[in-house]
Amino acid sequence: MASSPQSARKPSRIQLRNRKRILEAALEVFSSHGYRGATLDQIADESGLSKPNILYYFEGKEDIHVHLLNQLMESWLEPLEQLDPAGDPLQEILEYVQRKLEMTREFPRESRLFANEILQGAPRMGPHLQAGLKPLFDEKCALIERWVQAGALAATDPRHLIFSIWATTQHYADFDAQVRVLMAGEKGVLDGAGTHLETMFRKLLTP
Repeated sequence: MASSPQSARKPSRIQLRNRKRILEAALEVFSSHGYRGATLDQIADESGLSKPNILYYFEGKEDIHVHLLNQLMESWLEPLEQLDPAGDPLQEILEYVQRKLEMTREFPRESRLFANEILQGAPRMGPHLQAGLKPLFDEKCALIERWVQAGALAATDPRHLIFSIWATTQHYADFDAQVRVLMAGEKGVLDGAGTHLETMFRKLLTP
């Protein structure tokens, strides 16, 4: 993923502030409209900066999108990286579920940004998935398989377990509009989700 020439220079405080402002605006636009539906004009309106000003910091829409995806992958992989081989297997998985759900609470726009990119076939994130996520995914699946073989977890396919965790936690961000309608404005939805998911995965994984 190539970055703009501006990123090679040491930015001033004003430049850092403006870049942050642009990326924050772009995150809002991309998470709401997807990559194809987003425009530089929308990002300019959201950021309060002119389009030429935005093009001073970034080469274009794709460059901004790539920067956001790079930032996202750094934080997205962290909870999976934290699975500790020396920890209690069941507790490690349950804490992973809660960390993923907490990311849904804190970073719903980032979750939708990621989902939109994947739905489009990951044209800009493909290299990251192959070079960053795949080795980590394989490593943690092997760890879970060792726990299963040791009798510390009930028999399960580690790959589908991780997919299920992603699906059940990120659903609350990616399908937020649907959740809000179906829960009819109920408060504490994610707290209830946390309790439900812990019960579900504890029952699934307890030997």
